[in-house]
Amino acid sequence: MSKSLLKIVFLFVMILLPAQEKNIFDQVYEKSISEIHKKEASQLIKRADSLYISAQMPLDKVKVLMTSANAYQQLGDIKKSICYAEKANMGINHVDNPEWGARIQLFLAQKYRLVGLYERSKKYTSEGFQRTKAIEDSAIYYQLLGELYQEMAYYESNVGNHEKAIYNLKQSLWAFEKVNDPTIVYHIANSYQLLGGIFSKQQNYELSEKHYIRADSLLQGSSFLSGWIYNGLGEIRLKQKKWAEAKLYLDKAEHIAENFTHFDLKKAVYANINDYYEGINDSYKASLYTKKYVKVYDESNIKNPIFSRDVTTTSKRMVHISIVKNIMIIALCMILISLIIFFKVRQKQQHIKFKSIIRKQKKQNQDQDVVELFHIGDVSRMNTEYINDNVIKKRNESLMTSETEAKLLELLDDFEKGHLYNNKNMSLPFLAGELNTNTKYLSYVINQHKSVDFKTYINRLRIHYIVDKLVHDERYRQYKISILAEECGFSSHSKFASVFKIVTNFSPSVYIKLLESGNNQENNIHFPENN
Repeated sequence: MSKSLLKIVFLFVMILLPAQEKNIFDQVYEKSISEIHKKEASQLIKRADSLYISAQMPLDKVKVLMTSANAYQQLGDIKKSICYAEKANMGINHVDNPEWGARIQLFLAQKYRLVGLYERSKKYTSEGFQRTKAIEDSAIYYQLLGELYQEMAYYESNVGNHEKAIYNLKQSLWAFEKVNDPTIVYHIANSYQLLGGIFSKQQNYELSEKHYIRADSLLQGSSFLSGWIYNGLGEIRLKQKKWAEAKLYLDKAEHIAENFTHFDLKKAVYANINDYYEGINDSYKASLYTKKYVKVYDESNIKNPIFSRDVTTTSKRMVHISIVKNIMIIALCMILISLIIFFKVRQKQQHIKFKSIIRKQKKQNQDQDVVELFHIGDVSRMNTEYINDNVIKKRNESLMTSETEAKLLELLDDFEKGHLYNNKNMSLPFLAGELNTNTKYLSYVINQHKSVDFKTYINRLRIHYIVDKLVHDERYRQYKISILAEECGFSSHSKFASVFKIVTNFSPSVYIKLLESGNNQENNIHFPENN
């Protein structure tokens, strides 16, 4: 039978689907899904396109869109994977199917977490929890609940809330224990592996190793999760300076990483192996793994162009000047040289100013004095006697008792350590409600002790947050300005850019360019995976 005839038969079957029982579409759909590991993902995408055209029911269209999202994920195209999942999420809002709704929310949470948009990931995780409440099948309910707790643990760990992350992982294990299905063992192992990583960050190496080994005992066969486990065990041995044992674990991790197209795993493993060779003073091999790390970093950026700038742009800007005898071209070259000298001098001045700001930014991260947060520019220093007199004067004029004022200042300090100020709904009444006070007291304390009004106070906290991310997390320098604005709670691109320049004296784009050029001049390579 010819290929064209096969296509006609396939389309004919699709046309007849609405007239048949509903499970006919499901049978065709499930058959396609079962072939996801047997065929190339690109072929599965073509099959999904045909199914989408023939689908009559909204839920059927949602299923097909998620098939495409998973296929693009296999191809490493996170941009299209998220795009199709977002379309499915819009479609599921018109369908009364909480199971698929929760699965889609979980999928989106995982993808946004992988590209570093943690607040957006948290949003979808929270929506997923709401969806699960209406799931009637207990096995499906507990499995999805466990996976959502796992995802919330990723979020809490990424923002530094390790205790909350541990709580969520324990909740995930509790939920998984309710599921009587041997396939759930992988999810259980994943929770133990995550616990091992968190305890390692807390320098509780004994408890960390215990959880890593527990995770490894649950897995049968090699998987990329085994790579994370061995990498974690190797990292513990590195910190303990047990070089021989570290090498054994890291060799296993590298072997697994090489067999999977998982960029984050490869980067983490190469970073630790680099640190191993630095630890035993083998500079040559350390440099080899430095190159491997950079290569994987570039490959991951090329795979996901929506979240990164084009890594080849810089090389394309190189200009080759031919030697010619024409006097006009020589004159033009002289003009160009003059312009380059001019811009180099100007760029050097910008770098001096920029480095001054970076030094102040790093000092703010170490300084517990809240006042320093709001003095990013050049602020004249007042003598101690004047400050004491001013504090006494303000207290005498206070609207509240000294105890109430001190308590409110303590609450504001805790507020500044969190990320609630990035909430788009943040307002004076909103924050007053969160702190269990009234707007009059809150406004007074901010004005008196922060020396700014409420709006400026929140905006500076937000800019401080995003500047900290840009300085310490290279991924944030790859995002569009609109994404950065959304991440820290600004309602528009223009508002964010305006406030950013007021606080830092630079526009966001110029700040990022200076930060990138500053990093390129550093002699030592810093691996964020080892923090």
